[in-house]
Amino acid sequence: MARTPRIRPQTLADVAFPKTIKSFVRRAGRVTTGQTKAFAELGSTYLLPYQPITLDFAAAYADVERARGQNDIKNRPTVLEIGFGMGEATAHIAALLPDTNFLCCEVHEPGVGALLKRIGEQHLHNIRICAHDAVEVIDHMLPQHCLDGVHIFFPDPWHKKKHNKRRLIQAPLIAKLAARLKVGGYLHCATDWQPYAEQILEVLSAEPLLKNTALAQHPELLGYAPKPHYRPLTKFENRGIKLGHGVWDVVFERI
Repeated sequence: MARTPRIRPQTLADVAFPKTIKSFVRRAGRVTTGQTKAFAELGSTYLLPYQPITLDFAAAYADVERARGQNDIKNRPTVLEIGFGMGEATAHIAALLPDTNFLCCEVHEPGVGALLKRIGEQHLHNIRICAHDAVEVIDHMLPQHCLDGVHIFFPDPWHKKKHNKRRLIQAPLIAKLAARLKVGGYLHCATDWQPYAEQILEVLSAEPLLKNTALAQHPELLGYAPKPHYRPLTKFENRGIKLGHGVWDVVFERI
């Protein structure tokens, strides 16, 4: 039986956010031999260098069309993913939705290498990786109304109250993302930390360009959404569920 989210007494006014947003904190990690090989063999095709100019989507995903024998790049939906970890969910979704292009931002080198390795093993052509701060990618490479979706799965919850200001999901970032979504596009966040889920729901609800479709469709979930079919259960998430931990999906639509 699903856990009923509790109402958090704290409001956004209680949290002091920094003036500048960073989408990541660099963490050390070892790049494996297989990941190093993936960088060497696949990096030139699937890694997009950060450049402070508008991204040419047709050029970036040209190999997708050649691989599928198609020429409909302008009609293919594009989804931005911020922080994909080791790329397990990203590869799963990209395989499930082969006609959708995925632009994935991650600065953790082992994670980038792991996703490149999955791309090679699963023969995925619809993923491009920008190993750079997602906020700068959004600001300088993505024009308004260019995205069909945004995925932010299990961002660092920064559990301690004094660290809440470091959380990624804040009003300035959501405003940037909403402006870059096409009308009808969606923003999907997921977290396993209930206080962060409550903050995410509050921040997205306050953005005038977004609406919560789950309120009408699933009022029993109090604003949260059922897990969309495309998001897989990760090993970490499965372990948490067995221990009785909750997972909250928040899905809003651009209006």
